[in-house]
Amino acid sequence: MKRVPFFDNPVLRGQLPTWRARLVLVMLFGGFAVLAGRALYLQGLSTEFLQQQGERRYERTLTLAATRGKILDRNGVVLASSVPARAIWAIPEDVKPATGAQLADLAKLLETSVADLRGRLADEDRNFVYLKRQVPMEVADQIKKLDVPGIHQQPETRRYYPDGEVTAHLVGFTSVEDKGQEGVELTFDDLLSGTPGSRRVIKDRLGRVIEDVQAVTSPVNGRDLNLSIDTRLQYLVYRELNEAMQRHQAGAASAIIMDVRTGEILALASLPTFDPNRRETFHTPNLRNRAITDTFEPGSIMKPFTAALALDLGRINMSTQFETGNGAFRYQGSTIHDVSRNGTLTVGGVLRRSSNIGMTLISEKLESREMWERFTELGFGRAPQLGFPGAAPGRLRPWDRWRLIEKATMAYGYGLSVSLLQVARAYTVFARDGDMVSPTLIKRDSDPTSVKVYNPKVAQLVRTMLEAAAGPDGAKAAQVQGYRVAGKSGTARKIVDGKYSMQRYRSSFVGFAPVSNPRIVVAVTIDEPKVGGYYGGAIAAPLFSTIVGGSLRMMGVQPDAPFESTIVAGVKEPAR
Repeated sequence: MKRVPFFDNPVLRGQLPTWRARLVLVMLFGGFAVLAGRALYLQGLSTEFLQQQGERRYERTLTLAATRGKILDRNGVVLASSVPARAIWAIPEDVKPATGAQLADLAKLLETSVADLRGRLADEDRNFVYLKRQVPMEVADQIKKLDVPGIHQQPETRRYYPDGEVTAHLVGFTSVEDKGQEGVELTFDDLLSGTPGSRRVIKDRLGRVIEDVQAVTSPVNGRDLNLSIDTRLQYLVYRELNEAMQRHQAGAASAIIMDVRTGEILALASLPTFDPNRRETFHTPNLRNRAITDTFEPGSIMKPFTAALALDLGRINMSTQFETGNGAFRYQGSTIHDVSRNGTLTVGGVLRRSSNIGMTLISEKLESREMWERFTELGFGRAPQLGFPGAAPGRLRPWDRWRLIEKATMAYGYGLSVSLLQVARAYTVFARDGDMVSPTLIKRDSDPTSVKVYNPKVAQLVRTMLEAAAGPDGAKAAQVQGYRVAGKSGTARKIVDGKYSMQRYRSSFVGFAPVSNPRIVVAVTIDEPKVGGYYGGAIAAPLFSTIVGGSLRMMGVQPDAPFESTIVAGVKEPAR
């Protein structure tokens, strides 16, 4: 067989068209041009964009949380602090291998149902799902021991309140993001929060930090805050309120202790309450700090202010007599009643016997504008400048809209509304010889501001009358062994469906002690007592007595009355 050299192959001897060779050459050069242009675009024109995209995939800016400041009482007792906690999160797709027993144990530790847990993990397209925030460390450790696939933890802090329900309304609480939601936590959130820091890092695809790419910006921790509250007095008030509510089966109760000299609120409590450590107790009615946010018609606790105004303007004096008759008085088409027949009374007797008729006769000597101006000076109708969320201004209508009957009812505490804080503050005017001090929840390091309301001599006269009103011939249940006290009870019918109810009342008592050198003002109110009566002298006065006695002893205030008797100096009535 004849062998043919490869270069003699007929296929090789065939000549290709020139245009095909040129086409291939053009295509090759075109491909290189496209690649060069793309490289120029990526490396030159889009460098910044691509770097940002790369950083977005691998670089992270981590927020370094600042530690929230502590809330302390006036003696340094911790009322709120931040403690370590864990956030439990999951990658749903990675949880699929978990057994039913593991999920049941996990659900139990997270305090939820297995069905709810499975519902959160149902969307496998998500790569991050919070299961629970602010989990205590001991619980987080138990979850870690379960070794459930796809379940992860990250550090965070949660707020802890050692006194729980006792200081709940004052201190308030924070959200899961550690932002103030109520009370002092909300009012002073900026001061307590501090400033978070930051840290830029590179992470791998599994979320592990590979290296830092920028210097760490350190967080600035929040500042600690010292309240004016004395925890010992706060416990006393809370305990006595709780017992009084149970004893009288009342709907609610509130009390305030205010320092006469500084205006500092030493204790403030309202019931019903809640536990800021347990969010399941956060029911709307329980969250209200009723002593500050709720208003009510004060009733007879307003009478001293009207009497003081008439004395201050010289319209009456201590000897002026008022004929109250047999306890019923027809006035401006309405009948005004007293609890009993009081006959002829001086202004001291009007307060001691709590005569509505006597106050009506006093109001006739006053102009509506004069009463409105003085009540406004006392802070009624204006929100207290306490900085506390929800502080109520109450209601005091413009004087030019008052009818004569309304002027009379306002003189003895109907037709206007006040908060317990407003009343407590206003009573400092009698304890401080005519000037009223501004309230505060923060421990004061300087002298408080005050405003002169009554002539000092008038304030001292009313103080003497209030001592009689809390004496043997008045609300004697308010007396305290070893201390002279002064104050006034109040009983107000509540409005139901636009009418004053004959079954629903609010009982109150406001006063101060010791009379010889007043140190504290105490205001208490009990809403809708159902057992033991409803008069302020029978319901609220005993609560006032126990709070005042316990507080003065804790504060180390020297007694100013003999222990063998609770003599209260009264204003004697002229012989009838």
